[in-house]
Amino acid sequence: MRLIASDLDGTIVRRDGSISERTIQAFRRARNEGVQIVFVTGRPTRWLQPIREAFDSIGSVICSNGAVVYDFETEKVLEAQTIPAQDVMQTRELILGLESEATFAAETIRRLHLEETFPEPGDSRHLKEVIPAPFDPVLLGEEGVVKLLAKSRTLSPEAFHELVEPHVQDLVSVTHSAFNMTLLEMAHPSVNKAAALARHAELLGIEAKDVVAFGDMPNDIQMLGWAGRGYAMAGGHISALAACEFQAQSVEDDGVAQVIEDLLG
Repeated sequence: MRLIASDLDGTIVRRDGSISERTIQAFRRARNEGVQIVFVTGRPTRWLQPIREAFDSIGSVICSNGAVVYDFETEKVLEAQTIPAQDVMQTRELILGLESEATFAAETIRRLHLEETFPEPGDSRHLKEVIPAPFDPVLLGEEGVVKLLAKSRTLSPEAFHELVEPHVQDLVSVTHSAFNMTLLEMAHPSVNKAAALARHAELLGIEAKDVVAFGDMPNDIQMLGWAGRGYAMAGGHISALAACEFQAQSVEDDGVAQVIEDLLG
């Protein structure tokens, strides 16, 4: 084991937003013993403060499902793959043709753009810095969209995914990871967690066989399959569990920490 790649929410971050002390210490021990650490998340860079507080500069972060690589130590974006603005707008129109009640948001390198109907009641505490704005293709093009979000309030995540993907797959990659809403996450067609992790590992001179990865949702499946040892979390999405040979205990039971401790001996 030369590199640990871990998803955040549902894998090491509990539903209340906390990370256990056991998990923090397991990662720090691994880093102290020479193992590289990289967090691989659907979160944007602006949602990394709790991770920074827990781990300081323990490693790099691959954000927005692989669209952005962020350096904790320099607090700079090292890499960003964006969706052309015209593809964002075309994807939006195609989805509206399939699900007329869909509503949208777009993560750019700088900030979040969202339609007024996108937030849920109670979201305001998480969106204090966000000003609802229409999808302006010029502005989106200038800022660079790293993730397009589409929400349905009438379909299940699986049904929405199956409905949409065949119609937009030439424009964007499509996945989902939210456990409490129907939310599709779309990026440049070449973007996924596995592709970004593979590039990161190559820069470090590390092969897939020496990578241990952890995740719990459909957006983790490719990463878990690429790594030499991919662990799906107990209680995770059925598709992630079905895709993995290995399984870790749930996030509430410090499953990732248990595996790291065992592998370190």
